[in-house]
Amino acid sequence: RVDLGMMAAVKSCLLVLLLAAATHALYFHIQETDVRCFIEEVPDETIVVGKYKTQAQNEDGSFAATGAGTGIHVEIHDPNDALIMSKDYEAEGRFSFISHEPGEHVICIHTNSSRWFGGRTLRVHLDIKVGEGTNDYELISKKEQLSTVETRLYQLMAQCKQVLNEQAYQRTREAVFREISESTGQRVLWWSLAQLIVLLITGWWQVHHLKSFFQAKKLV
Repeated sequence: RVDLGMMAAVKSCLLVLLLAAATHALYFHIQETDVRCFIEEVPDETIVVGKYKTQAQNEDGSFAATGAGTGIHVEIHDPNDALIMSKDYEAEGRFSFISHEPGEHVICIHTNSSRWFGGRTLRVHLDIKVGEGTNDYELISKKEQLSTVETRLYQLMAQCKQVLNEQAYQRTREAVFREISESTGQRVLWWSLAQLIVLLITGWWQVHHLKSFFQAKKLV
């Protein structure tokens, strides 16, 4: 007999695996003084790999592969705004880093202006992969001499590890949000009490002032 609870758990796990395997591929244009930054939410102890390719704009507006000497500079900051990587790269290649703090990592890219004259536009193709999505299972299979079943099992283990990291990160975020919510609720409560006290004092002062006024005019 099929366990409906088990089926639901499997479906949830597959959905998370699909989300965890997602990548972010795009391209953008930059000039010599431009800086483009991207924010990537990453769990702790997770590898992030960025593959890139640059193309220089021709006089007719088309783009072609850049020549020697053209490159990019990559800077990466962790959630505490600490610089964890700052490095020059060539026209095409990849960069990688391992997160040690969960949260939003800022990846900034600009041209290698010291080796590139200004006035031209550079197109940068960027593909960022996080966690299990960075693994090349075909290469791993050849290197470790794994069978098809063993490779698939290795992939499933890596995906499950990624899911556990994501769940731990989500629990951390939930705890932070709960703390912020509770702190905000307490501040709202104290602000409401302060407003009530101010209103009571203002009302008492107005009554006292009116009473003194009527007594001075001998109306009461």
